[in-house]
Amino acid sequence: MSPAILGMGNPLLDISADVTQETYEKYGLLPGNAILAEEKHMPLYAELAAKPDVKYIAGGATQNSIRVAQWMLQEPNMTAYMGCIGSDKFGAALTDACKQDGVLAKYMVDASAPTGTCAVTILDKERSLTTNLSAANNYKVSHLQQAENLAVLEGAKVVYSAGFFITVSPESMEVASQAMLKSGGAYCMNLSAPFIVQVPPFRAVLEKLLPACDYLFGNETEAQAYAEAVGWDTTDVEFIAIRLSLVPMAGNKPNRKVVITQGAEPTIVAIKGKVTKYPVNQLSKEQLVDTNGAGDAFVGGFLAALIKGKDIAASCKAGAWAASIVIQHSGCTYPAKPDYTI
Repeated sequence: MSPAILGMGNPLLDISADVTQETYEKYGLLPGNAILAEEKHMPLYAELAAKPDVKYIAGGATQNSIRVAQWMLQEPNMTAYMGCIGSDKFGAALTDACKQDGVLAKYMVDASAPTGTCAVTILDKERSLTTNLSAANNYKVSHLQQAENLAVLEGAKVVYSAGFFITVSPESMEVASQAMLKSGGAYCMNLSAPFIVQVPPFRAVLEKLLPACDYLFGNETEAQAYAEAVGWDTTDVEFIAIRLSLVPMAGNKPNRKVVITQGAEPTIVAIKGKVTKYPVNQLSKEQLVDTNGAGDAFVGGFLAALIKGKDIAASCKAGAWAASIVIQHSGCTYPAKPDYTI
């Protein structure tokens, strides 16, 4: 049986450690933000690796969501994932993580580049992400077009990519979204980070894909960054979600669902100009370990419920539950089995 959910994105190994305000200032990092590494950020990876509390955790936004969806479903091979890794020990670690979780990993392997890494700098439980894409940046649409991989795409009911994949292979996203348009499957995307919507060529890809996008995820900061980038002159998250929900759909697709999370505040869902709010699980400050992977986990739980035929309310509930578990662990990690029935 073909996996029901396919994720396509940038596979990364998270190098995670607690840091001081000094590190944030030295590298120009912002809490909750995600950026692509520049030359000035390169020493950061070795600095984190030298810390006694450093952890190496399978990461990459899309891969996190897919692994969480697989964990929530507890049925083997419900999910598949594509992206590019290097032929090295970090790539092997990601392959193992997928195998252990029951995700069908269809990696493209590029021996000429190391597996991508993400510096996860944690300050007061909040994370900032600095990504060195390396091999992840080399994913090619030709890999997706190989017969066995195309079969996985065409057999999927749901395809998901974080916005980060826009910087790597917009061609693959175009092929995937068109395949879902043809098959009647759902194509899902995430705004992922302010820079995705602020950089004009990246925003152009997002806007080109929107008519084929059934579910658009994001958080309040990303939604506000989008509105600012396109000159909407508002910071009202509900209004922004409504406008994004009203962008016309391609073909005879049903109306887009825009799902905006707001940390501990209720999740906003806009469909055809109407907003509904769904509460999230409240945790005490003591229960928080770090926010790394929280948004990814929400998407994973949501998609798992969606594939089980659940409605938006039940999907938001599953997403909120998954996120509440992940933020009580380092990075996108979780107990052996979910204490939750979809």
